Amino acid sequence: MLEPPIQPFATGMLRRDDGAEIYWEASGSPDGRPALFLHGGPGSGLGSGGYRRRFDPARHLIIGLDQRGCGRSRPLVTESPAVLQSNTTQTLVADVEAVRAHLGIARWLVSGVSWGTTLALAYAQEHPERVTELVLAAVTTTSRGEVDWITEGVGQIFPEAWHRFERAAYRGPGERIVEAYARRLAGSDAAERRRDWNAWEAAHVSFDGSVTPGRWAGDEGAAAVFATLVTHYWANDGFLKGDRAILSRMDRIAEIPAALIHGRRDVSGPAVTPCRLHRLWPASRLTIVEGEGHGGPEMLALARRACDGFAA
Repeated sequence: MLEPPIQPFATGMLRRDDGAEIYWEASGSPDGRPALFLHGGPGSGLGSGGYRRRFDPARHLIIGLDQRGCGRSRPLVTESPAVLQSNTTQTLVADVEAVRAHLGIARWLVSGVSWGTTLALAYAQEHPERVTELVLAAVTTTSRGEVDWITEGVGQIFPEAWHRFERAAYRGPGERIVEAYARRLAGSDAAERRRDWNAWEAAHVSFDGSVTPGRWAGDEGAAAVFATLVTHYWANDGFLKGDRAILSRMDRIAEIPAALIHGRRDVSGPAVTPCRLHRLWPASRLTIVEGEGHGGPEMLALARRACDGFAA
């Protein structure tokens, strides 16, 4: 069961050295145990704030932020190519750490969903001394293999939708589908390619019925930000190549307690990813939810229970 909806008791914009402004909000108990939530995407934003219901407001000081370039942070990534090129996992990690320092928080629980789990892992590996625990649902590491699966391999399950998706990419010789979309979303036919990209996402991510497709209906601006950032990050393997890859740095967080929660029916991100993480992470516990995919009510309830358990 989730908590009733609540509103933030404080919000703000943190200006960074390059001029970017990061939106943050605080809710729950000002004296509670600090807990950070990192949204998915990249580029989904905090939305209407439903994430706050995953924490006991009497126990937690709940912090959320709109990642650089999306949501209420400014400038939006769609406003200029220069803004897009400065948007990397490393700048997001630096933004998160800047928000922590700005709010005067010494250490916090870090939670995330989908892409937010990749960012949570990257942040913890860079700043392990600042993380008390991790709670990760719909676990990803945004590796080349994961990106190639979600853009090409999973087409074996959805061949009709994938054929339309691949044909609309107009990729060049030797070009990955995601690279073609990233290039075109920065060009003159961005609106048409954005619709093609989001149609493909709706086809595979809603496989088990837990996630509702068409979430950007009626908000072309948010749809543009989402598609632009997703393709930008995925075309660059999450900016986590080589010695920056999540799996190659697990020794840095091996002793941080963690709850990994994943859906068996997640065809977009198969359970092999959290299983690999779990084998490399002695302090983690893994729960596979048999009846859900890339999210769902049981997974959210388990994440809430894990956060509360760490705060007990």
